Amino acid sequence: MMSFKRQASIMLRSVAPALLIAAMGGFSPMAAAQEMPKSFDIAGLDPFTQSLAAAAGTDTALADWYRLHNFAPIWTGENDAPRRAALLAALDTAADHGLPPARYDAAGLRHALQSARTEGDRGRIEAAMSRAYLTWAKDLTSGMLEPQKIDTTIVREIKIEDPAWLLTLISGEDPQKVLRDLVPTSDAYVQLMKEKLRLETLIANGGWGEPVAAKALKPGAMGPAVVQLRDRLVALGYLGRSATARYDPTIEAAVLAFQLAHGLPADGVAGPATITQINIDPAQRLQSVVVAMERERWLDIPRDGRMIWVNLPDYSTKILQDGQTVFMTRSVIGRQDMDRRTPEFSDEMAHMVVNPSWGVPRSITVGEYLPLMKNNPNAVSHLQVIDSRGRVVPRSAINFSAYTARSFPYSMRQPPGDANALGKVKFMFPNKYNIYLHDTPSKSLFKEDVRAYSHGCIRLADPFDFAHALFSTQSETAEEEFLAVLKTGKETTVRLDQKVPIHMVYFTAYPEGKGRIGYRRDVYDRDAKLWEALSSGGVALTPEEG
Repeated sequence: MMSFKRQASIMLRSVAPALLIAAMGGFSPMAAAQEMPKSFDIAGLDPFTQSLAAAAGTDTALADWYRLHNFAPIWTGENDAPRRAALLAALDTAADHGLPPARYDAAGLRHALQSARTEGDRGRIEAAMSRAYLTWAKDLTSGMLEPQKIDTTIVREIKIEDPAWLLTLISGEDPQKVLRDLVPTSDAYVQLMKEKLRLETLIANGGWGEPVAAKALKPGAMGPAVVQLRDRLVALGYLGRSATARYDPTIEAAVLAFQLAHGLPADGVAGPATITQINIDPAQRLQSVVVAMERERWLDIPRDGRMIWVNLPDYSTKILQDGQTVFMTRSVIGRQDMDRRTPEFSDEMAHMVVNPSWGVPRSITVGEYLPLMKNNPNAVSHLQVIDSRGRVVPRSAINFSAYTARSFPYSMRQPPGDANALGKVKFMFPNKYNIYLHDTPSKSLFKEDVRAYSHGCIRLADPFDFAHALFSTQSETAEEEFLAVLKTGKETTVRLDQKVPIHMVYFTAYPEGKGRIGYRRDVYDRDAKLWEALSSGGVALTPEEG
């Protein structure tokens, strides 16, 4: 197959000679520029400048940049062949990134370049190439989608690069480096790209074979369904070549490995949940990978140093050091109701509160507890009623029936104690969503497979160990100090000397070591919404579908 560079070289030799005329007498856009008035008469300008000004005029950032640089070309000048070749070659890789090639229309740009005959044509092509470049740069560095418009619980702040800065970069002396640097470089993104290619090859070759025609299978079982399970595990890469027709220890070990990679109870038994996941076809897994690549493009975070990583569909909370997991605990996340789902965002962990009181959120106070107290003033008696000055008000002094959810003037609080809803410790990264990590007296939920039960905050299975790991870098006796504060029974704030970044993420496909991608269930249906938006925008699972 002809290389991108070879294709670009042939294309550029066929460009009409008129395209190789420098419109501005050799002016360099990187030289000192004199800003032109924002409103000016283009009638007296040469045809190239008139055409470029008109074509760029609907895009304020683009028009301002060209105006500032006296409409000097960066793509269609006599010395710009390497730059436009680099851009077209980069745009040719759109599908590799799970992005829609038609969005950048490299083929259309090539055709326009080959067909151009006038300076007006050249001006329009100049503007079109800059637009394609800016769209490409934005999509690679910030993602193609505006996630909060698709799902309001994705509240991540996404950095959008300044178009003027991007244009200035690409107009410099090393456009190939600029284009390379746009591509996300995280190990996760690279591995997801590899998985995308692997799945596309699998799909082209017929996938993973027949699904397992059984609701459940146990070790020792025999029959056609076991053979299907065996073959499926071989195709999935969890079992070496095998001729066994019995659910033997090798199949049991393969099922166990599959369960570990998919967040399932790891018992080696192919129960209904495991069979369901084994039977998912590669096209559905590919959708998860493409969505995960888009999510990676949203993340503008350093991958070195220390961070807290809460992957919601994995129901886990980790402490990472330079990308390596140094601590992990199971988690409970927000319920599946839209107003209880845990949002996605990044912040900084600032402190922990030992022996915390629980300030009941207003929505719970008036939505759940006020109706109960109207029927019975002593309902939820473990909670205190607090006035605006922070004083505890006796229930007998309040006529609950006189208030509505809007007019209720009190708040509610649960004091520290063994039964406190937050347990013995909470971890704070103050944010407008009122999300934090905390202990819980309800430990049984951590045994569940799907752990979406909270009002939105993250419950930790091992909060004391998390506290020790979190504070271990600032004190060699972190564990002893924590236990000493805990024994006082008093609400105490312990601050981190250095705040730790925390990322609330949602990956149903993500690298899990040894080159393998782990998959999780789409508990909030967020990936389904994002895939629909990507698909509507032209993203296809295979080039043939595009």
